[in-house]
Amino acid sequence: MGKAQEITDQNFDSTIQEGLTLVDFWAPWCGPCRMVAPVIEELAGDYEGQVKVTKLNVDDNQATAMKFRVMSIPTVILFKDGQPVEVTVGARGKPHFKQVIEKHLDTVKN
Repeated sequence: MGKAQEITDQNFDSTIQEGLTLVDFWAPWCGPCRMVAPVIEELAGDYEGQVKVTKLNVDDNQATAMKFRVMSIPTVILFKDGQPVEVTVGARGKPHFKQVIEKHLDTVKN
């Protein structure tokens, strides 16, 4: 079973540069972030080998959060080859995130 990878300002760019990467911008004090966390973990398992599923703590990694203008959390951004292609602000259920991923998964399959 896959697990969401913790990423930081230091390894952010190298992590998202290739393929599809889902980034959960969160913080430990954020209630809605805690509601989304199990969904993010499930997605990591469901899409293992197809999509990198990651989490970025905005308190510890403010430079990246500012770069992508993350003003409220949770914000989940799907990146394709280093570029943001879909942004979700606020807590959403698994069906929403699956729909976002599936829409872009087709474009990277060979």
